[in-house]
Amino acid sequence: MTMHPLAQPLSRAAKPQLTGGREIGVLLLHGFSGSPASMRPWANHLAGRGYAVEVPLLPGHGTRWQDLNRVRWTDWYAEAESALDRLLATCDAVVVAALSMGGSLALRLAQERGSEVAGLVLVNPFVSSARPELKALPVLKRVVPSLKGVVNDIKKPGQDEVGYPRLPLKGVAQVTEMWRTVVPGLPRVTQPLLYFRSSEDHVIDDSSSRTVLGAVSSRDAEERMLTNSFHVATLDHEAEIIFAESSDFVARVTA
Repeated sequence: MTMHPLAQPLSRAAKPQLTGGREIGVLLLHGFSGSPASMRPWANHLAGRGYAVEVPLLPGHGTRWQDLNRVRWTDWYAEAESALDRLLATCDAVVVAALSMGGSLALRLAQERGSEVAGLVLVNPFVSSARPELKALPVLKRVVPSLKGVVNDIKKPGQDEVGYPRLPLKGVAQVTEMWRTVVPGLPRVTQPLLYFRSSEDHVIDDSSSRTVLGAVSSRDAEERMLTNSFHVATLDHEAEIIFAESSDFVARVTA
């Protein structure tokens, strides 16, 4: 099966001449059932500012939805960690930025890798849910392989995150499995945090915001509300705000 070109992983080298002689990196992590397409414009903006960028394709993504029923959350985390290591091999400092489920992976990296993560930028991170149907997952995933997908929750017309049309339930169960590790560790997150949240989001509810901001130990934490974007805000009307503010945040926390 040929992969959509926008779903391919992305890697850009640092341009230290644009960042005061230091090499600064940003790791960008896409969401569940999505692909690097959701992060590509953001990555290109950051690369234009001189930052090295890595946008890995998380295992089970970018192929066919059935593949997401065959991976574990630790496979996604291993891929995220490998991409972080690639940046750390050449960069003086690295910030991790993420969308949706990628936010859980970003928070885990912050917990586990400590000072190797200079800061976090989260866009509608998915780390908890008040939805009753998730409680039925342990039974449902044995009976039904997938449900209708939640791809392209984007207010701006003509955008495509190149995601799956179906929601693979064993894959979703791995997301909730990951939360059982990530959420108890949130007090270990001390890095500066910039948190973007869409006021209208048809994929996740606002319990993730309360869960994260109520538990992290980051003294430098700011929540920014997006009023004209849906879940995939990185491709939506306020994407430029995310790009500009995150670029400035990266400069500040790596100075």
